[in-house]
Amino acid sequence: MYWIINLKILYNNGGINKKVISKLEGTKLTNILLSLSDGFIEEKRKLEKELTSLGATVTSITTKKESISGYLHDAEIIVTGVENMDRRAIEAAPNLKYISKFGTGIDNIDLDAAAESGIIVTNTPGQNASSVADLTFGLMLSIARNLPTSNDLVKNGGWKLHIGNEIEGKRLGIIGFGEIGKKVAKRATGFDMDIVTYANYKDEAEAQRLGVHFVSLEELLSTADFIVICTNLKKSTYHLINEERLTLMKNSAYLINISRGDLIDEKALIRSLKAEQIKGAALDVFSSEPPDLELAQLNNVVCTSHIGGATEECSKRIGNAILQNIRSYLQSKELQHIVTKND
Repeated sequence: MYWIINLKILYNNGGINKKVISKLEGTKLTNILLSLSDGFIEEKRKLEKELTSLGATVTSITTKKESISGYLHDAEIIVTGVENMDRRAIEAAPNLKYISKFGTGIDNIDLDAAAESGIIVTNTPGQNASSVADLTFGLMLSIARNLPTSNDLVKNGGWKLHIGNEIEGKRLGIIGFGEIGKKVAKRATGFDMDIVTYANYKDEAEAQRLGVHFVSLEELLSTADFIVICTNLKKSTYHLINEERLTLMKNSAYLINISRGDLIDEKALIRSLKAEQIKGAALDVFSSEPPDLELAQLNNVVCTSHIGGATEECSKRIGNAILQNIRSYLQSKELQHIVTKND
């Protein structure tokens, strides 16, 4: 779903003079293209209302990126969710000045191409952390207690005892100790879990407060009962969990991914799961979405459809942050959470 917003704005001493939001010919057009999924309908309505108050005209189309090349050409600001803003898209937008990511992960945005064209990129870090951390424990409990199988069995008239595993007292390994990783650790304390983490950026104070210990990736993989991937996808983390690292895991361990699908070599994961080298996996993200059915249909896999940040509360926080940054951009004020290439 794509929204094209045309703002006719006159500037007055660096700010917006709403009294002169103009219908006159020749006024400078600021074109904003919003590309969001239908799942964020309430935030779409809010964005429409707020931007309309600044003189916006909103058009909704449902075609794919290849069909919006004409709109890309005129866009000065693009708000994107999971749709690719690759080099091809950026080069088709010669007037583009600013890309605002509806969420945290910016792996769908070509930062090299953006930088070469002088385009600002921002995201909304931390806004989805609580929602994703909640889902993490939903996935952990689901795979450890085999909840989907029991649910399907009972709904189809069956009744059978399934033996699972407890979470309490187990070792939790968190790969990445950013906002989501910290929220996961905080929730894990309620289960009296032994929490370890592997991270490039070490917040020692927060780790100490939560009782978290920093370890090497090898130690984490070889000792944890539950492994949660919370790190960003970058060139250096592509297929971070590969065949070699999967062999380090205990055969009783569970792997949970709530970050990005390409952090795992899925072919290697399929082989590991089929051979019962690890006990199971719970996945909210995949290399391609919808995922490869060979992986999704394995009995020791629990899947969700990239819903980590899909809560009403998270959507509101992200929408508010994006609106504030768009207002700041239009008023030539400082933007929050500018993303630069660091990998």
